[in-house]
Amino acid sequence: MMETKMAKGRAFDHIPLVDIAPLLGGDPEARKAVAREMEKAASEVGFLYITGHGIAPELIENLQAKAAAFFALPDDVKKKYYIGNSRAHRGYVPMGEENFYAGDVPSVDKKEAFDLSIDLSEDDPDHIKGYRLLGPNQWPREVEGFREDIYAYYEAAISLGRTLFRGFALALGLEENYFDRYLTKPPSQLRLVHYPEAEGFDASAIGGSSSNFGISPHTDYECFTILHVTAPGLEVVNAEGNWVDAPPVPGAFVINIGDMLEAMTNGRFIATAHRVRRVAYERYSFPLFCSVDYDTVVEPLPQFIEEGATRTYPAYVAGDHLLAQTMRTFAYLRKLEKEGLVAIPESETTGETFFGRKERA
Repeated sequence: MMETKMAKGRAFDHIPLVDIAPLLGGDPEARKAVAREMEKAASEVGFLYITGHGIAPELIENLQAKAAAFFALPDDVKKKYYIGNSRAHRGYVPMGEENFYAGDVPSVDKKEAFDLSIDLSEDDPDHIKGYRLLGPNQWPREVEGFREDIYAYYEAAISLGRTLFRGFALALGLEENYFDRYLTKPPSQLRLVHYPEAEGFDASAIGGSSSNFGISPHTDYECFTILHVTAPGLEVVNAEGNWVDAPPVPGAFVINIGDMLEAMTNGRFIATAHRVRRVAYERYSFPLFCSVDYDTVVEPLPQFIEEGATRTYPAYVAGDHLLAQTMRTFAYLRKLEKEGLVAIPESETTGETFFGRKERA
């Protein structure tokens, strides 16, 4: 029977909303007050909406327009930018490429995507070193302004991510700039995700059937995710195993805690499992997965290990963890592994996961 990771917090029935505008201001007490709200949401729910983020609406409008134009291209054009052609894991992800359950089980996710990250040159030293998640993006030439508008949004969202890192640092009782040392060249990935309209779709057939998910239940691998969506579909599991709707809120982003912050806080923050239910209407989703630098060692911080308490999470290298999890979900990487061209980092070979509480679905 499939296992679903559940929140270790309370049996919430909604996602809290936090106005983070004070994080962008000069009043330290106001920033600490916002951080307390962030801490409550991160430890009880693992999700929150944020407003007051400062990202201009036109950046989001341009992002949506360019994504829609790309996904409307013929399949043979989109496949010119197939992610398997990139050594830095960037490009087009066709439907069926991803599978959140390792092995030979066919993917059930009903989506296509386009992945990008920090745009580095071919002669970047980390790319040359072989860090698979660092390097140049693939940029479609068929959509005018795609590179400019998509990367403008990426840079704005990365800046917001740095603001949130400062807020989470305050929430954890750390120096406000604590995470800055780990954010010099992080492989933080932006995904453009398209869920096509489902003709003849019968919503009553969903139930708990994984064959009808837009994307299957999972936690995110990084520190946290900044998400913009165009339509409902996202659901979050609470401590009683009930799925709670997380519809879009005008002017707000969805933020959810990922594996890395759960590990750093020794489980104080929750990487809550979530899924996208399959819906009849067309839907777009734009998650930015905010990570720390590739070589960062992720482990519980000393202040979160009480005297005599068990250390719940092992230490791991951020980039190795991201690569291993990505290799388990992407068909082209599993093929390269079978051919002996790519190997899962030795420290990640068990495939064991430590994030979120597990419960039968």
